Amino acid sequence: MRSVDEHRRIALEAVSPLEPITLPLLDAAGCVLAEDVTAAWPLPSFDNSSMDGYAVLAADVATASADSPVELAVVDDVPAGYRATERVSPGRAIRIMTGAPLPDGADAVVPVEATDAGTQRVRIASPVAAGSYIRRAGEDVVAGTPVLEVGTVLTARSIALATAVGRAEVRVHPRPRVVVISTGNELVDPGVPLRHGLIADSNSVMLVTAAREAGATAYRAGPVPDDEDRLMATLDDQLVRADLVITSGGVSMGAYDTVKAVLSRIGTVEFVKVAMQPGMPQGFGVLGDDAVPIATLPGNPVSAYVSFEIFVRPLIRRMMGFRDVHRPVVSAVCTAPFDSPAGKTQFARVQLRVEDGRYVAHPEGAQGSHILGGLARADALAVVPPEVTRIEAGDLITVIDLGRDAP
Repeated sequence: MRSVDEHRRIALEAVSPLEPITLPLLDAAGCVLAEDVTAAWPLPSFDNSSMDGYAVLAADVATASADSPVELAVVDDVPAGYRATERVSPGRAIRIMTGAPLPDGADAVVPVEATDAGTQRVRIASPVAAGSYIRRAGEDVVAGTPVLEVGTVLTARSIALATAVGRAEVRVHPRPRVVVISTGNELVDPGVPLRHGLIADSNSVMLVTAAREAGATAYRAGPVPDDEDRLMATLDDQLVRADLVITSGGVSMGAYDTVKAVLSRIGTVEFVKVAMQPGMPQGFGVLGDDAVPIATLPGNPVSAYVSFEIFVRPLIRRMMGFRDVHRPVVSAVCTAPFDSPAGKTQFARVQLRVEDGRYVAHPEGAQGSHILGGLARADALAVVPPEVTRIEAGDLITVIDLGRDAP
């Protein structure tokens, strides 16, 4: 029987970051940079006002006070996006809006709140030092310097910076195209009324959603009945649009475990038992001339989800170019006892909370591999090592936080 760490290592060693492509910035959100982004110009690109007010010479208003305001002639009006046509000189001020270029001659800005807001002449009731309320060109970013490094995950904040320094597109590792195929005669499409013995195909919907949450572009194909020819035809059809294939169901020891039967004959997919609960039957390999990786997951919904989190999500993150492909792990105090099988790593569903300044983990009821309600309520997985068979209330346990990505 294979350990969890060994099976995950074998799968991760089989994939690499996808070849970079160039995308418009809006399409690159969530992707990982495959190049440094260098500033084409400084930020700010010109001296500008940080306040609505009046561009002045600081020496002109050095004696200004509420009791003895200084009066200056207003010789121009500069909104953002325009340049002053006049120059600031002794006795003259220019009304200026936030973000507008600093007029020639000015060495300070007086906020409008310190004035009477005059438009022909302005009375200034407070002094300002030279340089006040001015954003200097290049004080944020110097032209020619790298502002985003290879490996940066493009967020709204980093995309704003890339745009501001002159970029409209970037080189990134693309989102992998993931195809999810569920198998089983008992499966029907979502929303179809159930007859006795049939179940809704929640697995494929769950796995597509999980793949998209991981950053992939994911497609649902299925459900496919337990028919070897139908399964092979589906796989052949889907490989042309897949960087990764995920199947659920048909990988155990049953008479109708079609995925295992079909892919075992091909010889490029290995089926193993992994010492874990839930999710013991696993398969991994490659398909087709392009050696597209395929992960075959168990059919029970909790087993499929846990298997995705432990084995498949890291594959997607590696294909996207992430440096850290794993979820954050924390230590938490368990609030209730539960048993764990000897010789297997258990991934128990828990609710993770912060109470009194520490993490606590509340076990989420029955841990059966079919318990979808408990899975939906859980937001973390407690990891119990193979040598531990009992967790007591108050024990410190390792917990995978399903609500966060690695920093």
